[in-house]
Amino acid sequence: MLTESTITTMLPVTDSERAGHFYADFLGLKQTGTGEDGTQYFAAGAGAIGLRLMPAGTQSENTALSFEVTNLRSEVSALEGRGVRFQDFEMEGLKTVDHIAELGSERAAWFTDSEGNVLCLHEMLT
Repeated sequence: MLTESTITTMLPVTDSERAGHFYADFLGLKQTGTGEDGTQYFAAGAGAIGLRLMPAGTQSENTALSFEVTNLRSEVSALEGRGVRFQDFEMEGLKTVDHIAELGSERAAWFTDSEGNVLCLHEMLT
């Protein structure tokens, strides 16, 4: 059943070594294997991230994946300490303060990986 399946999110990368460095060293994820197609996989909770070698320009301008965290401010601070640069927004319907946006029942912060994929951290509010 799909509801019991492990999900792998495939992200396009133009430089697999640079991307591997970003996901391992900046985000602290562990490499779990390499596929025949050259894809490297990193554990991410109950799922995985596959880094697939693709031509430049295949990255989406929208959020490709989001990590749910229990303490967003702490995670943002920790990732900034490793060199991750968060995006700030000030537009109708979306404004960040210290990189964090309040979005109804959650908070979120966005950054890009070494390949230009947009990633997000989000925290559900109680």
